[in-house]
Amino acid sequence: MVPDRLLADCRARLGFDLLAHTWNGVVLYALAEGPRRPGDLRTAIGGISAKVLTQTLRRLEGYALVERRAFEETPPRVEYALTALGRSLLGPIEALGRWSAEYGDAFVAAQRWDEEEAG
Repeated sequence: MVPDRLLADCRARLGFDLLAHTWNGVVLYALAEGPRRPGDLRTAIGGISAKVLTQTLRRLEGYALVERRAFEETPPRVEYALTALGRSLLGPIEALGRWSAEYGDAFVAAQRWDEEEAG
């Protein structure tokens, strides 16, 4: 009998699926210090296009992990911030970051993937 924690539709899969998306964890972590405007997020993150950042923010907002605040100013200003639920993911994200810092070089060195086989 397989324990529930290993089933494909178990609750743990929610977290794995969430963090498996390339930018979700990065954007959540970039919001750890407080609300930020989209341009500030792009600068802090680096390597993310405006389109992908917008898609990621909308997805995280839909997951109730990020909230969007629009200010009635001229010019209009928008900021994104973590919700309490989003903030609850910072511990696991930081733990994965620590693992990556400690074992990343060994992980990359151990890869046996041959790009010729991929083609």
